[in-house]
Amino acid sequence: MKLVSFIDDQTAKIGAVVDDQIVVASGSLDCADNMIHFLSAGAAGLAAMQALIDSGLQRIPLHSVKLQAPIPRPGKFLGIGLNYADHIGETGLEKPEYPTFFTKQSTCVIADGEAIHCPAVSDKVDYEGELAFVIGKRCRNVSIEQAAAVIAGYTICNDVTVRDWQFRTPTWTIGKSFDTHGPLGPWLVTADEIADPHRLSLKTWVDDELRQNASTGEMIFNCYEQIAYLSQAMTLEPGDVISTGTPSGVGVKMKPRGYLKPGQTVRIEIEGIGCLQNPVISEPAGFVR
Repeated sequence: MKLVSFIDDQTAKIGAVVDDQIVVASGSLDCADNMIHFLSAGAAGLAAMQALIDSGLQRIPLHSVKLQAPIPRPGKFLGIGLNYADHIGETGLEKPEYPTFFTKQSTCVIADGEAIHCPAVSDKVDYEGELAFVIGKRCRNVSIEQAAAVIAGYTICNDVTVRDWQFRTPTWTIGKSFDTHGPLGPWLVTADEIADPHRLSLKTWVDDELRQNASTGEMIFNCYEQIAYLSQAMTLEPGDVISTGTPSGVGVKMKPRGYLKPGQTVRIEIEGIGCLQNPVISEPAGFVR
């Protein structure tokens, strides 16, 4: 199923998309307004949502609501760098011996359709189309063989990056965490609907120009290896988001540079998930979210 977080009548809700409608989580779910709580309910929550879908009740038009990111404020938002060989090739850097993770602060998260801001402090804003997965079970020391069982589902991430700020420090965190620079969505496709997350086409357009065209099978460290590695160090929890890296075609390596500019639109499509699209604007004066 396609799980969504959304605002309807000024109230945060969750539900499942069926065709062009949303099946709204009702009072029978004690987590009806919070996706992290819903995912924490595990199989019981999914069964309750499926029962609502089957009932044909509690449906509203998709176009009538304001979508939020599937996980509006993840507890952890981690990304992996240099995880596609062709991207490593275009950067001129060495293939990493171990997965290279960084943190995106959760305040950067926005939804499908919301605007990416070009901040006043930099004109070097770049896009990175990526597959992201969301943890569904609290876990630690997960083996590669067990990893698929702790994934709740998959979504699309634009790992927007302010390049000059990224390389001011070796951790990359600030350059990856500007407000509005973590688009996620449009929904969370449950893991049972993705037969193999490592055989999906991934494409990124800036306006009508195709910039990235790859397969998730080109990852160096796949989703399950990433979970196994991370969970040796930290407990992963429901709602944690891990973005799995970007292929070649980023703006910083184009000649001339293909940085984002106000008035453009970034569109990322991943097979089996859908389309994440965000306009680009100048950061509003005195911006406060």
